[in-house]
Amino acid sequence: VLELIELTKPGPFLPRTVELGTYLGIRHRGRLVAMAGERLRPPGWTEISAVCTHPGFRGRGLATRLVRAVAAGIRDRGDVPFLHTAAENTGAIRLYESIGFTVRHRPFFMAFRAPQDAGDIAATRI
Repeated sequence: VLELIELTKPGPFLPRTVELGTYLGIRHRGRLVAMAGERLRPPGWTEISAVCTHPGFRGRGLATRLVRAVAAGIRDRGDVPFLHTAAENTGAIRLYESIGFTVRHRPFFMAFRAPQDAGDIAATRI
């Protein structure tokens, strides 16, 4: 899992992220080549997260199959699936729209870290 995450960089993903929900994967000859799962769960909603496919396996519909399967599990629990991607990730946006997701909001994000001391405050645009 972490090897595929490092290769594809789908967004924030730490070693224990898989504990936040169901993650599904597709293997080819024992090697994980695509995955998607769940992360955030605000009341009534569940985020589809870490949608990624090894570059050598893209264009085969693997991400589509995984997103549909994860979304079906979320709906079966009575929640609404949602996801997000960077605005410049047009391939992901095309994929998500092709399977019925619609753009709800285009937020602006800033990432903050806690200061080491009172004089050390930093923000990074993402």
